[in-house]
Amino acid sequence: MRNIEEDEDSYQGEMAFRKTSIPPWNKQITLRAVVISFVLSIIFSFIVCNLNFTTGVMPSLNIAAGFMGFAAIKSYTTMLNHFGILRQPFTRQENIVIQTCVIASSGITFNSGIGSYLIAMSPAVASQISEGNTPINTKQPSPGWLIGFLFVVSFVGLFSIVPLRKLMILKYKLTYPSGTATAVLINSLHTPKGAKLAKKQVVLLFKSFCGSFSFAGFQWLFAAADGCGFSNFPIFGLQAYKHRFYFDFSCTYVGVGMLIPYMVNISLLLGAIISWGILWPWIEQKKGIWYSADLSPSSLYGIQGYRVFGAIGLMLGDGLYHCISMLGQVVYNLRLNYSKKNELPSTIIDYQDSKVDYDDQLRKEYFLKDQIPIWVAWTGYVILAIISIMTVSHIFPQLKWYHILVTYLIAPILAFCNAYGCGLSDWSLASGYGKVSILIFSAWVGLPDGGIVAGLASCGVMMNIVSTASDLMQDFKSGYLTLASPRSMFFSQIIGTAMGCVISPVIFMFLNKDSTIGDPEGKYPAPYGQIYRGLALLGTKGFSILPKHCLELTIILFFSAMIINIIHDVLLHYETKYRLHRFVPNPMCLAIPFYLGGHFVIDMCIGNLIIYLWDRKNKHQCKDYAPALASGLICGDSSWNVPAAMLSYRQINPPICMKFLSAPVNQMVDTFLSSGHT
Repeated sequence: MRNIEEDEDSYQGEMAFRKTSIPPWNKQITLRAVVISFVLSIIFSFIVCNLNFTTGVMPSLNIAAGFMGFAAIKSYTTMLNHFGILRQPFTRQENIVIQTCVIASSGITFNSGIGSYLIAMSPAVASQISEGNTPINTKQPSPGWLIGFLFVVSFVGLFSIVPLRKLMILKYKLTYPSGTATAVLINSLHTPKGAKLAKKQVVLLFKSFCGSFSFAGFQWLFAAADGCGFSNFPIFGLQAYKHRFYFDFSCTYVGVGMLIPYMVNISLLLGAIISWGILWPWIEQKKGIWYSADLSPSSLYGIQGYRVFGAIGLMLGDGLYHCISMLGQVVYNLRLNYSKKNELPSTIIDYQDSKVDYDDQLRKEYFLKDQIPIWVAWTGYVILAIISIMTVSHIFPQLKWYHILVTYLIAPILAFCNAYGCGLSDWSLASGYGKVSILIFSAWVGLPDGGIVAGLASCGVMMNIVSTASDLMQDFKSGYLTLASPRSMFFSQIIGTAMGCVISPVIFMFLNKDSTIGDPEGKYPAPYGQIYRGLALLGTKGFSILPKHCLELTIILFFSAMIINIIHDVLLHYETKYRLHRFVPNPMCLAIPFYLGGHFVIDMCIGNLIIYLWDRKNKHQCKDYAPALASGLICGDSSWNVPAAMLSYRQINPPICMKFLSAPVNQMVDTFLSSGHT
């Protein structure tokens, strides 16, 4: 005979929570949720900064944030319950509030541009490119103006998309895969059956976190100078190391590899092989013919120019294709929905008499319960846009008020397109719209009047509006599936955004003291800094800045990205039996190693291999525990940045330098030391 507990476990969907009361929206945002969100926001912002300043590869962190929030609050409430002093139970609505705050904060860290368009303004990046290295085309990032800039541009996007939430979620029923996956995870964690599994997942997460954190601290001991430590381990030999193929023992990227799809990893590896294994060695043989042999390796007029603009060609081709494709898809779907609306008789749906199931009926009821008036959204957008126009033009005199006004007139349309496309494909094109803004406004202002800074600043305005709009709609979808109030989602996003506007500049200042961000030979090369500055320079100067045959290479790669995307979409549309579209590489992923090399790809492939073998051995166990293991690896390794930066700030350096030398060089060093030199 089945017992009561088994009966509870048998319920699916909202029936599993039928005995759980739903707190009002203002009780879903609790003090403990805000405190935990702030702590996790710091950790996740360090993760994003670490990824942004090293490779720029960014997995979806929604699930990791939701799971970490659950682990933190559940541990706290379990302890209080053990002592009999728990006053407020932990609900899934509170869990989704934490996830929303953390993702909003870490999203600001990514969109803030401290690893891309803002660092591209810095003299450190400008010094690597002789063209445009003038005072009017540079601006040193500092926490003061960074915080002000982020506060005036980061909230506008939230108000631009709020009036469309019912259209996106209820009428068009967009899936928003990351938001849906997060909601499914949180719902499963809070069911009676999920609670049992969650205990084991939390234990694994903390073990993974502690192991990753400890190993990062161990590696720090051997990294006394540049080129030292495990991160420079030539596991495939010194020749492969010279071409940036090596394993750098990064738990962060092993964890990232566990979270991203197989084809993303394969695309990254293929891009590293094509560029650093074939293309760049061949172009280096043309030194003295195609470009001067006297140039430094980081000069944009030498081999670095081919690397940067080769990556730009692939990225622009991929971004432009997706922008055009997504706009076409949005128009097609809107026309389709409009025609269906006209064909059907207009009737009022009676949820009591219709066949709408219990879950949908309940979710719609709570989704429509706490309205956010449309006049609030539009008034907020206009007021914030006016404040932003005045403030941004003061921070960046190169960007005039009418330039910013044009951006704010166009942005709501692009925000809608991006949010709609993200709901269909889970793919945000914010960086693509930002790159287009760079080219337009850099050309509009011109190099003598500071076109580089103007283009980069306009990119920041556009990216923040478009990206925060799609992020908010993802959270609305998560809230819809967990019965969290849209009002609590909106205010959680505001709280998280405010946290991110302060946290990311402070982390930037903190890490910049440890190592110069933007130095290609340093700890934080910030690869997108040169790429974004190269785009702005291209907008102001045209193709005359490129080394010999670099334009041809860029054009070939540009159209190659478009052709690859066309092949993928044609196979996806017409071919069903073998699903060959799964094996078409991603052009954006192909582009990233063109600039960086393959060292981080090796780490990610190891993470992907772990998941593949684990999935083959025990599919259900892999599905249940892989996110916890990956989250612990990423968070633990990235959290070491905090004590490492503090030690560096106190001028406490690692005690040991571990380097690897070839046999002849080692013999020369031994001879030198034995001769009595010190």
